[in-house]
Amino acid sequence: MAEETQIWFITGVGRGLGRGIAEAVLDAERTVVGTVRRDGDGADLAGRYGDRVRLVTADVTDARAVSAAVDAAVEAFGRIDVLVNNAGYTLVAGIEDATDDQIRAQFETNVFGTLTVTRCVLPVMRRQASGRIVMVSSVAGASAAPGMGYYAATKHAVEGFSESLFKEVAGLGIRVTIVQPGLFRTDTLGSSMHSVAPSEAYAGSVGGLLGALTGLNGAQPGDPRRLGGALITLVDAEDPPLRVPIDPGATGAVRGRLEHQLAELEEWGPRLATDPIA
Repeated sequence: MAEETQIWFITGVGRGLGRGIAEAVLDAERTVVGTVRRDGDGADLAGRYGDRVRLVTADVTDARAVSAAVDAAVEAFGRIDVLVNNAGYTLVAGIEDATDDQIRAQFETNVFGTLTVTRCVLPVMRRQASGRIVMVSSVAGASAAPGMGYYAATKHAVEGFSESLFKEVAGLGIRVTIVQPGLFRTDTLGSSMHSVAPSEAYAGSVGGLLGALTGLNGAQPGDPRRLGGALITLVDAEDPPLRVPIDPGATGAVRGRLEHQLAELEEWGPRLATDPIA
């Protein structure tokens, strides 16, 4: 696909990672259809980039709004070349401390919202016999910290869904890549983070992590635009990976998780085997 004609559909461009990704894509002379949650969000993008950006108001938890947004993109530009599922937020809470409503809301946005957007865009890409889908996961999609159980569960769900999708659409001209960003400088640890004060039993584990994350807010080392540049590289690759961490900090964390799992497998697999190992 030619760079100058790529149409990117990106969720959650009003702020945070989504905005940084959108700016990088627009700076690369590509076109963005971006969803925002409220009218007026991201309005300055239209002022800076003109006709190459189209903002549509759509909460990813609203299936009708998502469908209308996808229809608007196709009506305006004729196709969708790249989908970036970015919209989501972080819930930091102990497993015992979160309420049912908080847990369900986390899954509605991070999991069901992602599924809804993907299912609306897939028929467009199938008709085109081409397309790239980027799922924005997290280091938490590989390794869950205390207090991140529900957030990590949503990212694990998205990764499992995406791996199956990768295999389903491989023969249809569609490629799927899961990205696991590290510490990028957004409001992920600020206004986009929901948290629950830990109960006494979890003050050390959950409370320690919550304090560390709060202290990092605004001081994360990564530039969201550089993440956007990394996504452009992945989208332009002829044979992109299924899953890849994107630093800062992500590669080491994911490698450590995989090495630990492999060590456990090598130690315990033979000890627990019920059949001879080939």
